[in-house]
Amino acid sequence: MGFASEFKEFVAKGNVLDLAVGVIIGGAFGKIVTSLTEDILLPIIGLATGGLDFKNWFYALDGNSYDTMEKAKAAGAATLNFGLFLNAVIYFFIIAFCVFLIVRFANRFKKPAEVVVVDPAPTKDQALLMEIRDALRTR
Repeated sequence: MGFASEFKEFVAKGNVLDLAVGVIIGGAFGKIVTSLTEDILLPIIGLATGGLDFKNWFYALDGNSYDTMEKAKAAGAATLNFGLFLNAVIYFFIIAFCVFLIVRFANRFKKPAEVVVVDPAPTKDQALLMEIRDALRTR
């Protein structure tokens, strides 16, 4: 089988197409969550904390003090951006919660798998005992 035919077979599988759709929708969903976090939740959190902006929580490794991260970057200072990290953690929890809600909602529409209960075949010992029981009953 040639390389082209193997690639065609790989792409034609349903799982690859499902994955591509998932990645595209996931990218769009990420933008929605980013907007929700930056435009709605973080301003509320900032209001609750007295106007505190997580984006400007950083530590300049050169020892100098800068008012904003933009000023530190303009000065060429390396920074530890723990405020941006905190934002990423908030994004993660929001995405995880949204995915949880979507999966929970989708599971309501799934049909439960029908479980067919099959009596297990008797073991050799059980079969022998049944034969003995039946033989004693017929006497």
